[in-house]
Amino acid sequence: MEQLYLFTDTDTDLKDIFDEVTSVRQLREAFKKVKANNGAPGVDNQTIEDFNENKEEEIRKLSEELRSWKYKPSPVRRVEIPKPGNKGMRKLGIATVRDRVVQQSIKISIEDKYEKEFSDSSYGFRPGRNQKQAIEKAKQQVNEGKEYIVDIDLEKYFDKIPQDRLMTKLAINIKDKRVLRVIGMSLRSGIINPQGELEASKEGVPQGSPLSPLLSNIMLDELDKELEKRGLPFCRFADDCNIFCKSEKAAIRVLESITKFIENKLKLKVNREKSKVGKSSEIKFLGITINLGFIMIAKKTLQRAMDKIKELTPRSNHKTIEETISKINVWFKGWFEYFKITEIPAQISKLEAHIRRRLRARIVKDSKRKRFLLRKLITRGVRKITAYKAIYGKQGTWAISITNAMHLAFSNKWFEQRGFITFSDSQLSHWQDTKLWIALV
Repeated sequence: MEQLYLFTDTDTDLKDIFDEVTSVRQLREAFKKVKANNGAPGVDNQTIEDFNENKEEEIRKLSEELRSWKYKPSPVRRVEIPKPGNKGMRKLGIATVRDRVVQQSIKISIEDKYEKEFSDSSYGFRPGRNQKQAIEKAKQQVNEGKEYIVDIDLEKYFDKIPQDRLMTKLAINIKDKRVLRVIGMSLRSGIINPQGELEASKEGVPQGSPLSPLLSNIMLDELDKELEKRGLPFCRFADDCNIFCKSEKAAIRVLESITKFIENKLKLKVNREKSKVGKSSEIKFLGITINLGFIMIAKKTLQRAMDKIKELTPRSNHKTIEETISKINVWFKGWFEYFKITEIPAQISKLEAHIRRRLRARIVKDSKRKRFLLRKLITRGVRKITAYKAIYGKQGTWAISITNAMHLAFSNKWFEQRGFITFSDSQLSHWQDTKLWIALV
């Protein structure tokens, strides 16, 4: 018999919450959150600014429609964005502003109740929880001797969530059938694909809606409870789940048994090609790997960063060096804000050096002729013999870009003076010595 997970406190049963969800007061609060998250318009082309212009009238009308059962969610607008590393497309579903407001209101009413029951090892899309905490927990498990990791990959998780099973799970604790009806209508509202055609949405939860992260956690809470029942330490961030074992043999057994549980009980599909067992140094979790006890940026993540740098620094470019640097800074600031979690700052130094080399190669390329580059290097204080050997003793732009002459003429300080922002000298408290370099698998 399938085990059901009920709220432990009967006072937290979600009864008679429809009036709360549909109240003008709460819909107004929900719109504030939707507005803060910004976002593109849905199929009706109504922007957040449009909604805000007649906010009170829009909210009053929405409340009346919900209470009179005239409310009908619009189909979501399908948008496809490339996944990192050219791994296909990620499908997002953009709901209309008014539908996002309704979903946000439902989330306000039910999230706190579910939060009390969710696992302490679940970190994704939860208030007060983040990727850094998940990574720190993973490091703790590895350093306690559980260095073999079961990396579970759920195939197209958000697109394949069985709606009937999800609604059954929601009905266990949400006792107000009127709210369940609105959630069900939202899930089945349909999809307008990029070609403008209407598709049925019989399965899945559209990524991009306010309610979908909570619904995805509710769906996978059963997996969390099963892992806890078996005494298996794990970290889960949304559909990215790592389970920690002391031996490879135990990890292989866990992979087989948990795969059966996910597919037979949860009715979800495990990607058997991507799911694997490996040492912590071989497993990427949220872009990070635990190597020799240190939190490090994963090898594939670094390669994607290198690819992005190449994209931002094309050899042939009509923009000035300063304009290119400004564009790099925008990306690098955002990238660093997350990946500063690494404990090996030499990884950041390596990226900064790569950026400068790409820019030096751009300078070589822009010089057109070797004699023009020679003149430029001499003008910038490089001895003629040093400049000559660098230019005529090397073959190709990339080889010249790393020569001592190019470093002398276009030093690190030269790039800083043109606005290039570096972070490797930040001296964060969790960072090791900048000279420490650990090779990645």
